[in-house]
Amino acid sequence: MKIKRFFLSAVTFIIITCFFIVNSIYVSAADNAAGAEKKVIYLTFDDGPTKVTDKVLDTLKSNNVKATFFLIGSQIKDNEKTVKRIHDEGHSIGLHTYSHKNKIIYHSEDDFINEMNKSRDEVFRVAKVKPDIIRFPGGSRYHLNNEFLLRLHKNNYKVYDWNVVTSDGLNPKASSYKIYRQATKGKKKPNPVMLLLHCSYTHKNTCNALPSIIKYYKSRGYEFKVIDNNTKEIYFPIKNK
Repeated sequence: MKIKRFFLSAVTFIIITCFFIVNSIYVSAADNAAGAEKKVIYLTFDDGPTKVTDKVLDTLKSNNVKATFFLIGSQIKDNEKTVKRIHDEGHSIGLHTYSHKNKIIYHSEDDFINEMNKSRDEVFRVAKVKPDIIRFPGGSRYHLNNEFLLRLHKNNYKVYDWNVVTSDGLNPKASSYKIYRQATKGKKKPNPVMLLLHCSYTHKNTCNALPSIIKYYKSRGYEFKVIDNNTKEIYFPIKNK
């Protein structure tokens, strides 16, 4: 009887110990998962709206992914349906000036703000929203300083550059494979990823590369987000006057 009692006690002890070990492992894994930083990507497209923008929207819809479009105000006329579609399908709209002509945009700070205001008015005319997220054509480097940033903030504008870029901006005819490789290169990426792409009428290869880019980031657990009022600004290091 003593041996039997000892055996039962030993078995009970082992079962209880195993239970606590397994439970401890499970809780630890859950804690690690909860504490792990979420990987986020913002797909952003400059130089629309165009017919290519519609093809980009088709791809985003089929993959259930949202993106942000920095639009050129002067191109909105005759592309109103595309602008309205961007808004209606849950994407975010940003401003990329009205003319996209450097001599006008960067002539003065007043001219720059006026370009953004005109572009915002065009977006409002079509989509009934007034975007306050902006992107400098060519990026804010050499154009932004602390005083100008403060002035933009007073006009309710927030600046978004990028931290991952492809060559499609400089070379619209770059191959789809090259664009894909550039959009996904590097084992260690910034978090969040702010990916710069383009969707003007010349960027068909960018559109063709997009499904593979989306598949890559989805397979690595990234969450796709749109830029909104709560998104932290991302701009290049400021060089003061």
